[in-house]
Amino acid sequence: MQGKLVLANGETFEGELFGSIHPAFGEVVFNTSMTGYQEILTDPSYCRQIIVMTYPMIGNYGINLEDDEARRSFASGLVVSEHCRFPSNFRSHKTIAEYLTEQGLCGISGVDTRALVQTLRQQGTMAGYIVPLDHPVSLGFPALPADQVRTVSTPAAYVEGAGNTGPHVVLYDFGAKLAIAKSLVNRGCRVTVVPYTTTVQEVDALRPDGIVFSNGPGDPTSIPEVIPHIQALCERYPILGICLGHQLLALAHGAQTTRLPFGHRGSNHPVKDLRTGKVYITAQNHGYVVTTESVPDTLVVTHRHVNDRTVAGFHHVSRPILSVQYHPEACPGPRESAYLFDEFLAMMREPAPAIRQEHVGT
Repeated sequence: MQGKLVLANGETFEGELFGSIHPAFGEVVFNTSMTGYQEILTDPSYCRQIIVMTYPMIGNYGINLEDDEARRSFASGLVVSEHCRFPSNFRSHKTIAEYLTEQGLCGISGVDTRALVQTLRQQGTMAGYIVPLDHPVSLGFPALPADQVRTVSTPAAYVEGAGNTGPHVVLYDFGAKLAIAKSLVNRGCRVTVVPYTTTVQEVDALRPDGIVFSNGPGDPTSIPEVIPHIQALCERYPILGICLGHQLLALAHGAQTTRLPFGHRGSNHPVKDLRTGKVYITAQNHGYVVTTESVPDTLVVTHRHVNDRTVAGFHHVSRPILSVQYHPEACPGPRESAYLFDEFLAMMREPAPAIRQEHVGT
């Protein structure tokens, strides 16, 4: 069936619908990764977004049973130049069209993605519809919803690596990719994944050695209710923040965030570790950043994005807090930044401050 992508600025891009064919609405964003489309589609950070893949063919190695990053896809749709109907890979179990149908996602293929991405780069990400070609877009373009974290966070706590004897980590699920817990479990940690609404008292009862604030979708200022909890936890435990978790940590320390014109989304973004001078190629997926001028004296910027010099990481001057604006767990993307998990483990193994001993021991 012929279809079209209609942007809020009135531009229309025609193509062929595939997957679950129905009208789809969301924020239209683009990702520059050459591979990893399965992980991208199941990254909860893409909740209610229509994903445009810049690589010309998507689906050539099919869909496997191992690489999902969440219990389901929370995206709104997929836009590609061409989707592969006959994938070839020893792990492949289905085509990307079959996968979109199972996930209830509408895709559109045959789109001039180069022209589309140029529009998004020049005018910024914007709302859009995927609809059949003869379907009028008469509903207008309502404001994009701000309840993405509430949609993607786990409804109940669960444990990964229950038999591990290493540090016990509480992972706050703001839209966590499964690879974060796996990265910790592979290092011997026992990980308790908790809903984003979990209170400080509930965390204390779990007696963790450290806390991870995960990635997630949307504007970090849309969930102000979590900031007091984060502030209290920062006084008790070693902390690692990833993406949205990084932004929330910054807000909890008095910094501010701002929306990027078209975001950082892909697995080829260079980041410089200012502590060592090394540049790492990273996986990223975010539409907001911490503003440099708002970073307080209590935080030290440790990483910067090479492309635009925005803040890509910080640590606290006196507390065991480390935070980055990208995905050290990769999936997809290079694994060069996995050393950050080792830094976090080292922080947890340091002697506990008195305030942490007071609360963990109760």
